[in-house]
Amino acid sequence: MYDKGWKKSHEAHVPTVCVGNITVGGTGKTPHTEMILRKLLGSDSWGSRQLAVLSRGYKRKSHGFQVAGTDASARQMGDEPLQMARKFPMVTVAVDKNRIHGCEQLSGVDLIILDDAFQYRRLRPTLNIVLVDYNRPIFEDRLMPFGHLRDLPSQLRRAQVVIVSKSPAELDQVERGEWRSRLNLREDQELYFTTVSYCPPEPVFPEADPHYIYSKRLVLVSGIANNAQLRMYISDTYKMVEKLEFPDHHRFSASDIRSIAAAVKANPTACLMTTEKDAQRLRDCKNIPEDVRKRLFYLPIEATFLTPEEDAAFT
Repeated sequence: MYDKGWKKSHEAHVPTVCVGNITVGGTGKTPHTEMILRKLLGSDSWGSRQLAVLSRGYKRKSHGFQVAGTDASARQMGDEPLQMARKFPMVTVAVDKNRIHGCEQLSGVDLIILDDAFQYRRLRPTLNIVLVDYNRPIFEDRLMPFGHLRDLPSQLRRAQVVIVSKSPAELDQVERGEWRSRLNLREDQELYFTTVSYCPPEPVFPEADPHYIYSKRLVLVSGIANNAQLRMYISDTYKMVEKLEFPDHHRFSASDIRSIAAAVKANPTACLMTTEKDAQRLRDCKNIPEDVRKRLFYLPIEATFLTPEEDAAFT
């Protein structure tokens, strides 16, 4: 109805950049939003201006418009907005299911990044950036519930920029051209390829003992949409002795913490490793045993372009 003009889209009072996708599951919206923030904050044009991120705040327990303060929690904000608020304290991070209302509340900012708003047609972004997963090509997928598509592939043509995420480090020009052709992009649509880079482990809690990072044994605790790439990366360094896997955005219960503690007891020399997103929710948990807290680390990830030329061109 929006495409035919039967329903009207509205623009925000300041420039907006939407980072979205057309599939369910993890295409890497949060790492790419963080990458965009780093580039903006490091630029002459935007580095000194006030930036904001507006998200729906998936799985949060609060209601309405919320802004992340110094005491924000995953229950209030959702895990991904909280992660960005903690990493970028100079950026205003807010959540609101009603994106138009949320933008109106962010009256003192110069630019708003809209997290996962490609299907929110009531608001018309200044720039649409859409991510597609290299490992799950949308041109080989089907609409839900028979596949992972939450939108028709033809909707990709609404985007000014398309990023193929989770790409292999080496990608020749022939394959790049095949992707452009099979995505059916116009000449004026920009196409980029990114990969996931893992950073050194960080402690979830201040009392974590860094000696456990150097253990060759590891217990994985994860509640994300797709942890296959994470498991592959970890297996290069550690022997994974146990996996505790939960649904995406899972809120850890007292029973879950007992299961983690039992894994520690069964593997006393092992490191406990989780994702950065899971770390936000684990910090909300009460009564985590000391033996768990001192072994628990998370792996930060960053989205990076495959080539310096792509990095320079993405402005």
